[in-house]
Amino acid sequence: MSTFDSPVPRFHLAVPVDDLAAARRFYGDVLGLEQGRSAETWTDWNLHGHQFVTHLVPGHTAAGARNPVDGHEVPVPHFGLLLSVPAFHELAARLRSAGTEFVIEPYVRFEGQPGEQWTMFLRDPAGNALEFKAFADDSQVFATS
Repeated sequence: MSTFDSPVPRFHLAVPVDDLAAARRFYGDVLGLEQGRSAETWTDWNLHGHQFVTHLVPGHTAAGARNPVDGHEVPVPHFGLLLSVPAFHELAARLRSAGTEFVIEPYVRFEGQPGEQWTMFLRDPAGNALEFKAFADDSQVFATS
């Protein structure tokens, strides 16, 4: 099955970066995303089948809003992926090996409750916030009780 045949629609997300070379190192080398088409001012990335684009915006500074969740100040806005638990831990190890500074270190959120999940927050070189998470039970992604 190609990604076009996937029953789940893929998203497209474009974010501003102030240094395209730093973004290419982070998203390509650190996160290990496959690079797609690019030009002097933008780069396409394969974000696990989703089209993610970094656009050069000189002087860009990321927003600094935060929202309290489970005793942590979560950066807003943010984006990321829902991974399997093993893939989450592999990515956390890869990020640590690269010397990534976490906004919120990897931990289990809502432990023992509906929606229990591993989560971690970090920023790319342009300051864009990312969250990666892994649910203990994937059927609980949208659980309310």
